Amino acid sequence: MGGLLSGKIALITGGGGDIGRAASLIFAREGATVVVSDINVEAGEETVARVTAQGGEALFVKADVTSESDVKNAVSDVVKKFGRLDCAFNNAGYEGAIKPLTELAEEEFDRTIRINVNSVWLCLKYEIRQMLEQGGGAIVNAASAAGLIGFPNFSDDVASKHAVVGLTRTAALENAAQGVRVNAVCPGMIDTAMVDREAEKIPGVKEVGVSLQPIGRLGRPEEVGETVAWLCSDAASFVTGHPMDVCGGGLSQ
Repeated sequence: MGGLLSGKIALITGGGGDIGRAASLIFAREGATVVVSDINVEAGEETVARVTAQGGEALFVKADVTSESDVKNAVSDVVKKFGRLDCAFNNAGYEGAIKPLTELAEEEFDRTIRINVNSVWLCLKYEIRQMLEQGGGAIVNAASAAGLIGFPNFSDDVASKHAVVGLTRTAALENAAQGVRVNAVCPGMIDTAMVDREAEKIPGVKEVGVSLQPIGRLGRPEEVGETVAWLCSDAASFVTGHPMDVCGGGLSQ
């Protein structure tokens, strides 16, 4: 299968979720061999099954991205199997507690930071080490529109996604001269199970999300996946350190 990512080896964390699954299918369509990672074995293996059903090549590696040993082993497994790691989408994440800052418990804040920030830092640490050793690569981190502006009742998520954007810019600057590009994708409200969970906690949140996106609808997981595939491809060879919004024009207002 030819395309933007022909012959590349890609690692996608959170590959059992809606955006991770969409990205996995798109990466495979564009010619990449996809290593799907998730803490949820059933969901990750379902993604692999869908990739292979469309004629792509994929395998599943279980990993808890908040565990340094799991992340290190996942990257090591990819290299042992394929000899290199060309691109990665650090996509695993959590929507946060969704409540006013003054009502947020310390353990809730810490959980969001651990899942959304520590995991990205750990993935970058081991992915970049491998890419430096092999002479280059491309990484995309999952941030959010909440990584670029604030949202009431999402203080832990906003803090975590701003941190991801900061990590992205710093990693890009540290490694640009060595051929490792690091970017972030910042989706607006996307039609996913995560947004469905948010809607259960805050009735009407989807309608508010649509009203904030001038394009007039929720985004689709595939629209995020297409953006990530481009950022990981050689077509984006002069793009690094960039938090790219995918929010239907919401941040242009």
